[in-house]
Amino acid sequence: MHLPSSSSGANLVTTGSPSRAVLKLATPTVLAMLAQSAVNEIDVIFLSRLPFPESSNGQAALLPSLILLWLYGGSLSAISVGTQAIAARRFAEKRDAEAGAVLANSWVFSLVAGIVFTILGYLSIPHVIGVLIQVEEVREAARSYLNWRLLGITSMAMTFSFKAFFDGIGRTYVHMVSSIVMNIVNVVLCILFIFGYWGAPRMGVAGAGFAAFVSTWIGLAIMIGWAFSKRYRTTYQPFALGRLSRKVTWDVLRLSIPSAVATVAVMSGFALFAMIVSRLDALTHAESVAGPGGRSEAVNSAATMLIVGILKLTFTACLAFGTSTATLVSQSLGAGRPDLATRFGWVSVRLGLIVFGVVGLLEGVLFTRGLLSIVTQSPAVLEAALGPMRLMGIMTPMIAVGMILTQALFGAGNTRFVMLVELCLHFLCLVPLAWFLGITLGLGLWGIWGAAAVYVVLLTAIMLWKFNSGDWKAIRI
Repeated sequence: MHLPSSSSGANLVTTGSPSRAVLKLATPTVLAMLAQSAVNEIDVIFLSRLPFPESSNGQAALLPSLILLWLYGGSLSAISVGTQAIAARRFAEKRDAEAGAVLANSWVFSLVAGIVFTILGYLSIPHVIGVLIQVEEVREAARSYLNWRLLGITSMAMTFSFKAFFDGIGRTYVHMVSSIVMNIVNVVLCILFIFGYWGAPRMGVAGAGFAAFVSTWIGLAIMIGWAFSKRYRTTYQPFALGRLSRKVTWDVLRLSIPSAVATVAVMSGFALFAMIVSRLDALTHAESVAGPGGRSEAVNSAATMLIVGILKLTFTACLAFGTSTATLVSQSLGAGRPDLATRFGWVSVRLGLIVFGVVGLLEGVLFTRGLLSIVTQSPAVLEAALGPMRLMGIMTPMIAVGMILTQALFGAGNTRFVMLVELCLHFLCLVPLAWFLGITLGLGLWGIWGAAAVYVVLLTAIMLWKFNSGDWKAIRI
């Protein structure tokens, strides 16, 4: 079954076998998002090589730091949802100039809002860190890391504007190239500035933040350079400021704001989740487990960061499958083929179950201890992380289904529903249940991560029901 080609002469990515179309879009997207996510995972690995207790405190600081970074930069980067959905539809409708206008309005908004959010971040982060982190040494590590990472909020948001546009028109390989280059630069800079090699200053945890900040701007520069190439500059005119429009900007924001609220809910929920883990450290005196010279480490917080660090690679790959599905769903709806949109959604779910079933087996059953030993040198942290990591590894296929269908609904423009679900599940399920199981019942880290497993089951069940209902096919954007 073939659909007509766009006015620019490129075949719509929805043509041909649904499985092949999903994999064609998803493969570069998975590689791109894994490379971008690896910027943070590299930090986990390199910080584990610092002397004790700087290593464990640095790792413990990463989770709340990244949560706060995404609370600002991630919520702003939600503009990608509206950008991708509308650009994909305009492309499928053979309105290339209007697809380019979506990008122009998106990146200008990201630039202005990114500067504002950076200022807000510097003003509020010191106070928020004081609430979320109970151990002073971990607080100081988080401050030094975020002082540099906050400078990358604007580049993060603008990158997602360009990524959403290229993904929307089926050019997922653009972000892949950008992310790979960005990750290589980050590794080199981490070696230089975390450890002080080759004459560079030894910055420790702050060096990881500095490396990530510089590499994100380099990644953005590559994306902008690609959009400046003649092929895209003449067809889509993404830098024609005369095409800025309040209506287009609002159309993008109307779809993106619920996603931003959902992102804030997710990040706030996980910030409280991390705070509960930190509270567990304080209550059980786990931070007082003696190390060399009588020094201590925040065992549960460090273990949670390791679990999140490993799982985040899986989450990122699931999200990549989901964003590719969103493109296919949106383009199919734009071409007047809701039946094809439904088919792409279920095909992506089946592929996700197969791919991430294997991933879950590897990380949750076969190689759990080996994976954890790569990112920590502490026996106490490794043992604390082992059980919860196995639990979440087994949950991986269900995580994949939930995330794929969430993104499919985003592609259809059903962003408000996803927002309400995330708000309810985080604040009525994940956070209170984590406290009840982990602190009140005294189940510790097992109980806290058990609450996360319950959250995954509920999210997946709700998204399966909603996608199967089919009411999202009638949404017009």
